[in-house]
Amino acid sequence: MPTFISQGRYTHEAIKGMVAAPEDREQAVRHLFESAGGKLLSIYMTFGANDWLVIADMPDEQSMLAAMAAVVAGGGVADTTTVLALKPAEFKKACEQGGKLRSTFKSAGQHQ
Repeated sequence: MPTFISQGRYTHEAIKGMVAAPEDREQAVRHLFESAGGKLLSIYMTFGANDWLVIADMPDEQSMLAAMAAVVAGGGVADTTTVLALKPAEFKKACEQGGKLRSTFKSAGQHQ
């Protein structure tokens, strides 16, 4: 399964609610990803521009998009980003393929 990394921040209202009634979000997030056919690998609360980081294996991009759409639609998070994460061996294979394709592609402005 592809691995995805998502980050975002809690809204002011979400922080206000969690300060009033603290909660551990891990089980809710785990359940969400499992319901979408995936698996939560890690969840972290972070400092800086983002409040949280989630790493999950999901069946495909649509499943990840569906899970993140559910998260954002709930109204408790904002400014989310999600990226596909490749393992080193997958990156190596992509570089090998890129090396083969390189001879068939000319960069913009290159007429030779």
